[in-house]
Amino acid sequence: MDVRAVPPDGRPDRPRLDAGLLGGLLGFDVRVVDALDSTNAEVARLARDGAPAGTVVVAEHQSAGRGRLDRSWTAPARSALTFSVLWRPTALPGAWPWLPLLAGYAVHRVLSTGGFASELKWPNDVLIGERKVAGLLVERVDSPGGPAAVVGIGLNVSMSEGELPVPSATSLVLSAGAAPDRTELLVDLLESLRLHYDRWETGLWAGGPGLRSAYADACGTLGRAVRAELPDGSAVVGRATGIDSAGRLVVATAAGARSIGAGDVVHIRAAE
Repeated sequence: MDVRAVPPDGRPDRPRLDAGLLGGLLGFDVRVVDALDSTNAEVARLARDGAPAGTVVVAEHQSAGRGRLDRSWTAPARSALTFSVLWRPTALPGAWPWLPLLAGYAVHRVLSTGGFASELKWPNDVLIGERKVAGLLVERVDSPGGPAAVVGIGLNVSMSEGELPVPSATSLVLSAGAAPDRTELLVDLLESLRLHYDRWETGLWAGGPGLRSAYADACGTLGRAVRAELPDGSAVVGRATGIDSAGRLVVATAAGARSIGAGDVVHIRAAE
């Protein structure tokens, strides 16, 4: 990944993708469009229509992007990299909860290799410092060809401070003073997703110690005081101590250890 100023229009370059950058990415069909309501919704529709694994939709602008817990996700056109990938896993259902974690880890690996000091916030937010630079949404879709997984990624690339949706967000350009070429960044992300997905799909990383250890090393949540806000409205407060074999966050509380499978985790600062 070459960290430099993006081209004037910031557009993923379709001719460059066709001319060779995707040559080593066997099995990907990348479609770049100007605008969509949601890349996840579009890939889910394609999945129900029988699209194969490896279908990728990249949108220069999303009008109704979604994050975890049904939060809205918006960005000025061409200021972020927003795309969704279709997988058709054959792994057992018990391994599926690892998909969001391995996808977040794949993004982190690309950024850290590119010189960005990124880390993960459980389960799959990517942070630089304490500010969010990328988020992921993994959805299961039932289709005539069997269950499919849609992995949606939104990565803030060239947003200015004034364009950020919330003060707790950041972008690559704000973090490094320059942003990667978005075409090359897309290719790097797809390569990383393919590598880690294949390890999971073949059983090498299906909740095994390799993925758990790699994820834990990259996860800035571990060792921190946290408040986990659960889907039922309750909260668990304690110290995050590990990741269990199902990908759940283990939180040590005054009443004992709790494993959190879903929810919104807040890092608690010492002053709080």
